[in-house]
Amino acid sequence: MESHYTLLKKSPYSAARLGVLETPHGKIETPIFMPVGTRATVKAMSPQELEELGAQIILGNTYHLLLRPGEELMLKAGGLHKFASWNHPILTDSGGFQVFSLASLRKMKHDGVEFASHIDGSRFFLGPRESIRVQRALGSDIVMAFDECTPYPCTYPEAEKSLNITLRWAEMSKEQPLNDGQQMFGIVQGSVFRELRERAAKAIADMDFNGYAVGGVSVGESEEEMMNALDWTVPYLPENKPHYLMGVGTPKQILEGVKRGIDMFDCVMPTRLARHGTAFLRGNLTIPVKAAKFREDFSPVDERCDCYCCRNFTKAYIRHLLNVDEILGIRLLTIHNIHYFLQLTKRIREAIANDTLESSGDDIL
Repeated sequence: MESHYTLLKKSPYSAARLGVLETPHGKIETPIFMPVGTRATVKAMSPQELEELGAQIILGNTYHLLLRPGEELMLKAGGLHKFASWNHPILTDSGGFQVFSLASLRKMKHDGVEFASHIDGSRFFLGPRESIRVQRALGSDIVMAFDECTPYPCTYPEAEKSLNITLRWAEMSKEQPLNDGQQMFGIVQGSVFRELRERAAKAIADMDFNGYAVGGVSVGESEEEMMNALDWTVPYLPENKPHYLMGVGTPKQILEGVKRGIDMFDCVMPTRLARHGTAFLRGNLTIPVKAAKFREDFSPVDERCDCYCCRNFTKAYIRHLLNVDEILGIRLLTIHNIHYFLQLTKRIREAIANDTLESSGDDIL
């Protein structure tokens, strides 16, 4: 498949890279963090706020959008961009993660998965053909191949069986038609086993996708095992196409991923922790803003941050909002956390451009 990725610069000290990915809805500067909008919205955020924060691309989820509002309505709406009033790039997950996360509600078949809906128990089938068809209806810029996210822990035979399913489904996914301009990324699985990761990376690379993702991480394994998976995988992925680490992660994991050649990241952590009253701070720190010790703290969430939240409000005020269940408290912390992650990847891009990424240590976080 054609490459829409331009490699602008490689770090002389690590596998870190600077690039641009072109899509029908705009260019994406990489490395980049992608806010997660599972159900056609990034929780607590408006599209305008995301634009103002500098979000270049957001995610949607095929499984959830298939159930509600449904494929037919998405077609009538003219696709996910129009439906959600988001005029920038969108990546849609294939539903493969739900094969893992909803294991108690599914039955594996040769050509896909029979699910019992987590909403009402109704049964439906989702496989490579169905997943890509729904993603065509959604009209996302980047379509993910349908895979099985391998559970952790698992034995080598279990991981190998799962990988064989993923490789078969990757071939089936690639056979499906796409809308003009849509790109498809293949997904590398293999759990924590080097031989399987290397085999998967070579096989998926040979299928010639528009981009490549590392899946099956951040599912319970240690951070060391996660980084091993990258070390075993990325060297076998084509250099002239984007590399995406799915579902990751912490600021430190993003930095380490970039140093290993990853270009794209997504994670629910900034929005989820905001809903629980936790804020990310410069210096690779988090603070529980809801805690009693901040009751009379009239300083910003982070003195080093210039987001709307930190320019205008204090920890004491936000703590008050959270403790009386006012929605604004969650919204302000979400704005702050997403700003932190987007600024983190911006600092990383600047450091790669200046050849200072590796010498900056954790100061960049």
